[in-house]
Amino acid sequence: MTLTQLQIFSRVAELQSFTHTAHRLGISQSAVSHAIKALEQELGVELFRRHQSQVELSDIGQQLLMRARTLLGVADTLQQEASDARGMKRGTLRIGSFGPTSSNRLLPRILEPFRRQHPGIEVHVDEGPDRQVIQWLDERRIDVGFVVLEQERFDTFALFNDQMVALLPAAHPLAAQPCVTLKALCDDPFILTDAGSQELVSRLFSSARLTPNVRYRCSQLLSTLEAVSRGDGVSVVAQASLPQTPDARYQVRPLSPRVGRDIGLAVLDQRQSTPATLAFIQLAQTLNLQRSGLI
Repeated sequence: MTLTQLQIFSRVAELQSFTHTAHRLGISQSAVSHAIKALEQELGVELFRRHQSQVELSDIGQQLLMRARTLLGVADTLQQEASDARGMKRGTLRIGSFGPTSSNRLLPRILEPFRRQHPGIEVHVDEGPDRQVIQWLDERRIDVGFVVLEQERFDTFALFNDQMVALLPAAHPLAAQPCVTLKALCDDPFILTDAGSQELVSRLFSSARLTPNVRYRCSQLLSTLEAVSRGDGVSVVAQASLPQTPDARYQVRPLSPRVGRDIGLAVLDQRQSTPATLAFIQLAQTLNLQRSGLI
């Protein structure tokens, strides 16, 4: 069993395709097939079920995937620690990011100086809903992820305090108010954004024993902004997720009482994090993002 075989196994499990794995890794499809076959023969189990052009993990393959990612993580840490001793000239950093808040506001501000300081570190960024970033951390598919705090099962590092705001059509009567209550938002059709802060918004109404009149669900914030701008309904979103350029088609008002949202970085175990991961976290904490004009 080799690390190369485990790397190919992990990537096939992620992409569910020998062909896509070969393209991603820059090797032939036959090399992928040979590596998986050799690993299955050595272990004496079938790791994948084949379905024409797609494959899916077998039950035992699911169990072994976590072990494989753990071993690959340890190997990566060893390589980066050796690289760190040489000045961190090489290595890989895998980052999980969610929504406009982290992908458009926070991440670029951190990556620019990080790349200047560590030009040899190859950075991979995966984007998805915040709950998927948490899943990626659990599965060891990423080294560090942006998360909404608190996350008790991870080692976390606070970066930025955001607030939730009401999003209203420009001509809505509530736009004349300095702030808006959750109860007032229950009188109109409500637009719920499935990505980003969906779970937090749902908890807010539930904790207040209120039920918004959810008429629309949008998978992206941009769709929510367009729906509100058309007058289809109202919504609650994170302020830092909104475009920095004002749009006269909708109005933003603070919630009353104020509802905060803390954003930070999370790792599965700080003690096992790679030098590149720790350098990224340290840099993010020194940038004082709260005072960087984000809101």
